[in-house]
Amino acid sequence: MKEIFVLATGGTFDKEYNELNGSLFFKETHIPGMLKLGRSTLSIRLETLYMVDSLEMTNEQREALLSACINCPEKKILITHGTDRIVETAVFLGNSINALEGKTIVLTGAMVPYTFGSSDGMYNLGSSMAFVQVLEAGIYVSMNGRYFTWDNVRKNREIGQFEELK
Repeated sequence: MKEIFVLATGGTFDKEYNELNGSLFFKETHIPGMLKLGRSTLSIRLETLYMVDSLEMTNEQREALLSACINCPEKKILITHGTDRIVETAVFLGNSINALEGKTIVLTGAMVPYTFGSSDGMYNLGSSMAFVQVLEAGIYVSMNGRYFTWDNVRKNREIGQFEELK
């Protein structure tokens, strides 16, 4: 079984809730616990690249993400990311597709923090783990059991779902 490189970058997926002041914050990624809870038997290598809300993600952080994808030996890469700017990052990676030749990269996130219990994060992580194994080389966004190519996706904020552009 080939190893999957999982890169955590933060987003709602990994946010915690401060009960004292009602704010959301980052502590550490929930991915190991989620995979254990899901009884995953996949071989993964996990790296937390940074923990940031995607609304605050910089081009330097996207460059670091691209560099991590280019320089890793794995051909299957899953990135957890905030949903507000996940499409922008997918496009950023897609514009460097030649440097990522032969790699399958799936970006996913959650609309509700995992720690809330009613999160879509667990489902999105599981779906994305399956997609990264079976999709052809390319850049994809995976949400709510669907996958989209990097150049044909948008977040529809009115209905809170991802959809194709065309």
